[in-house]
Amino acid sequence: MATLRFVLGDQLSRGLSSLSDMEDGDIVLMAEVADEANYVRHHQRKIAFLFSAMRHFAEDLRGRGMSVDYVALDDPENTGSFTGELKRAVERHRPERVVVTEPGEWRVKEMMTGWEKAVGCPVEIRPDDRFFCSHARFQAWAKGQKQLRMEYFYREMRRGTGFLMSGPDDPAEGRWNFDQENREPLKAKVAAPERPTYSVDETTQEVLDLVAKRFGNHFGSLEGFDYPVTRRQALHYLNWFVETALPEFGTYQDAMRAGAPLLFHSHVSALINCGLIDPREACERAEAAYREGSAPINAVEGFIRQIIGWREFIRGVYWLKMPGYGDENALDARRKLPDFFWTGETEMNCLSQCVREVQASAYNHHIQRLMVLGNFCLLCGFDPKEVQEWYLTVYHDAYEWVEMPNVVGMILFADGGLFASKPYAASANYIDKMSDYCGPCAYSPKKKEGEGACPFNLLYWDFIARNRQVLQKNHRLQRTYATLGRMDPEKVERVRKEARAFLDGLVATGDY
Repeated sequence: MATLRFVLGDQLSRGLSSLSDMEDGDIVLMAEVADEANYVRHHQRKIAFLFSAMRHFAEDLRGRGMSVDYVALDDPENTGSFTGELKRAVERHRPERVVVTEPGEWRVKEMMTGWEKAVGCPVEIRPDDRFFCSHARFQAWAKGQKQLRMEYFYREMRRGTGFLMSGPDDPAEGRWNFDQENREPLKAKVAAPERPTYSVDETTQEVLDLVAKRFGNHFGSLEGFDYPVTRRQALHYLNWFVETALPEFGTYQDAMRAGAPLLFHSHVSALINCGLIDPREACERAEAAYREGSAPINAVEGFIRQIIGWREFIRGVYWLKMPGYGDENALDARRKLPDFFWTGETEMNCLSQCVREVQASAYNHHIQRLMVLGNFCLLCGFDPKEVQEWYLTVYHDAYEWVEMPNVVGMILFADGGLFASKPYAASANYIDKMSDYCGPCAYSPKKKEGEGACPFNLLYWDFIARNRQVLQKNHRLQRTYATLGRMDPEKVERVRKEARAFLDGLVATGDY
């Protein structure tokens, strides 16, 4: 009897563990289900990207001689759920067993554990070996540690993978981290490279039409869709990045420019997270560029660190702390997310730029996510649940395993500092230094209080004062609290009063 192999939408990898021992007669099941598109109202572009990539992947498997049972969203018999579609497929094919690769998200893993009983057939759940670090390995590394630090985990990953190593314990060029060289603002004369775009074929057009019809009321736009959706296109995009953008990526990876969301960034996170690009091959191509002398160490190390360091670390934290990690709220943040996070309609130019860019493309780079949008969420004290849902909704590379720890731990400090050594709170100075957002803004980053003062400046000191009881013992904030203690109390109260007035003026109808 045949084996039914269920492949999910973020498992579009030829080397997937559930496909590793395919035999004649085995059947691959793939299904577009409404539950996965609607559990949050995902960006239209994200849904279109994944459905198109899934359909192209199914065709790729068929071209390699595999039998694929593909259930489209608009199939009249589609039940709308993974469990329902697996049950129907088992009834159709009567397999001896079902084989799946473990999912990235806790809620789907819980669903999977009930499949054997639901479908009346043995279900084998295999590890996802596309990651460098297994759950067991991360748990062993984290055991006994009250605080987890990505930098030390990253060094272990460098040693284990051999990337950018000169010897067993000798990092290339004598340093583990070149981040100090990666914080330059973008000079006016520096232009971002022109990126390749990918035409919409018949398959993708059918998906775009479907998404517009079924999910047209979701956040975002489908206009100008040109993202890679096939394995061949994804590799072309990766190779373009390594050859063209990687050399300058490191230096300017923290920079921001209005109307230029991609700059020198790879923009391949969505392709890696859905499986079209293997993280190992991305690292290998980048390292080869360094070894060949076509990309500097600071750029290559920064890129590889994002993959084998941060990406693996965040996944490890997620599975270590689930379930319940998403409920953390160490700073007791309760304020509702304002409407302009959905519309972009705000006089704060940096926020407007970032929201409008993600509306159009389902993408912001990591500094926009952390130090503009995330910093604002932290300073305002927005409810971690609402912030998590927003980040999961708007980004095409977002899955709960990567979104939740970044929001809970890195952006909002809601876990009390499990892996962030301090809250990433900042005034307007950082944004002014690293971007051109402040020039045309209605607010001045130089003004600390009074009419025209940038809200980031007001909110920063309000945040520090508001959370004194929780944060003042943090060793990295001792200088900040010493400064607060030296400030004129009347000035502090004026600033806090202005901050409260600003916060009270935020409109949060909940209609979005």
